Amino acid sequence: MSLPHAILTALLEKPSSGLELTRRFDRSIGYFWSATHQQIYRELGKLEQAGHIRALPPAQPTRGQKKEYEVLPAGREELAAWTARPEDPKTVRDPLLLRLRAAAVVGGAGLEEELVRHRELHRAQLAAYEEIEARDFPPERRITQEDRLRHVVLRAGIELETFWTKWLTDTLTELAPDRRRPGRP
Repeated sequence: MSLPHAILTALLEKPSSGLELTRRFDRSIGYFWSATHQQIYRELGKLEQAGHIRALPPAQPTRGQKKEYEVLPAGREELAAWTARPEDPKTVRDPLLLRLRAAAVVGGAGLEEELVRHRELHRAQLAAYEEIEARDFPPERRITQEDRLRHVVLRAGIELETFWTKWLTDTLTELAPDRRRPGRP
């Protein structure tokens, strides 16, 4: 996925100003595709230059008014073409996993505290996702294809956070100092 496609998706859902878009990223798309506010504003300029979006004319001219953007037909076509292209799964690049591998070589001072901290962060994210699901996707709401697609993306987040929470709990148990493995002193 790329940032321009994330922005096109968000703008097709609702035309927005750059500020509104960055806030929406912080609350939704940013859960699975993060971007800084500067990256979003820079990409809005590129999308506008490419003819994929345009700034809507203001209702009344005022100094310093924020621009609201909408997607043009060329932007919709680009997004549709992108969604139809095959893409292989991405390789996992997680610094925590690399740190655990490095700890096997150089030792793991402070590792337990970091694993506990990560587990708590994943638990908090899981709780946030479950709250969003309860609020935005009660069974009676999942009637349209669009709602079902948004919900499966949220479910992916829930399943990933569930995995990480369980994996971190299991890892902490496995690495506990009093745990002895069969055949080891």
